[in-house]
Amino acid sequence: MKHTRFGPYGGVFAPETLMASLEELEDAWRSLWSDLGFRARLSGLLRDYAGRPTALTHAERLSEEFGFELWLKREDLLHTGAHKLNNALGQCLLAQAMGKTRILAETGAGQHGVATATACAKLGLDCVVYMGSVDAQRQRPNVLRMQLMGARVVVVEHGQRTLKDAINEAMRAWVSDPQAHYVLGSALGPHPFPSMVAAFHEVIGQEARAQILEQAGDLPDYAIACVGGGSNAIGLFRAFLEDESVRLVGVEAGGEGIDSGRHAARFAGGSPGVLHGCFTWLLQDDDGQILPTHSVSAGLDYPAVGPEHADLERRQRARYESASDEVALRAFAALSEREGILPALESSHAVGWVMEQAQELQGKRLLVNLSGRGDKDLGTIFALRQEGASDAEVLS
Repeated sequence: MKHTRFGPYGGVFAPETLMASLEELEDAWRSLWSDLGFRARLSGLLRDYAGRPTALTHAERLSEEFGFELWLKREDLLHTGAHKLNNALGQCLLAQAMGKTRILAETGAGQHGVATATACAKLGLDCVVYMGSVDAQRQRPNVLRMQLMGARVVVVEHGQRTLKDAINEAMRAWVSDPQAHYVLGSALGPHPFPSMVAAFHEVIGQEARAQILEQAGDLPDYAIACVGGGSNAIGLFRAFLEDESVRLVGVEAGGEGIDSGRHAARFAGGSPGVLHGCFTWLLQDDDGQILPTHSVSAGLDYPAVGPEHADLERRQRARYESASDEVALRAFAALSEREGILPALESSHAVGWVMEQAQELQGKRLLVNLSGRGDKDLGTIFALRQEGASDAEVLS
């Protein structure tokens, strides 16, 4: 395998039993990504089935209120309600070209699982999705959506019962079934997944760059996105890497505060190590044991970040901040009430950071990737209200 790293990060830390599958995948990926027929079929599906290009929306009321110019890249408008379909369609097409008929996937917030189930239904592939029981409970509508599209959802009951544990089970299943293809849902894991997933999401930044030049007349001062594994963020950031005037900001899950230890902010509280096949920044103790994580958003509740983000931080090309649960909930309410857009709680972290930094960002043009819509999070929002939080605390 060649070019497996981003600076010191990335690599292939996988059991010998997976190496043949990873090498087969890399060969197919390199061949097909340069194949005009494959690219044309994917572009056609993204346009005619998924609904690309997605809109760029000027958030006029929030801009006026906070004194900056806020633009939202609307991945929430993509079919299935999040950016995840870009990668799911790409990988399922790739699997089909490789002769695979059985697809394995993991999911946290459920959006990647829904996207993979959707792609499999469209392309006639069998689909099995692994999901931690904590996430399955708080994202029940997405479990039902997956099942309605013919996917089998395997609920994981061990560990923290969240995204990390779902990935563990999906990778174990792949080891025992090399005739299947594992559709990893973020820009992490062993090579070639980080590069491949990022490439499938580059369309986000390519569209956003052209749209903001056309609609605003110039590049943004900041390009901002939430960062769990980091696929939506890297899809946005890659379009602006050569534009030194554009500052890149990734926003992690600050949970209940960095000092509390109940968060998923890898750059704020982590260190370099290996998890799920790659060397990157992660939350671990002094003995290298993975620490528990917490976030109100299931999609950010993960102890590692994609290796390309780790390298962007090392090179100081991107800056990584965090937003707490409370800040994300306030942003959810603000965008809902002032712009008529229900954002996913993941995306709400990015919007929340912008609102918290309004003083620093006065007069700046901001491009925020709205990675998904918030229908899936309504149960979480209203459960918090029922547990005793006031309307002001949860929805304002």
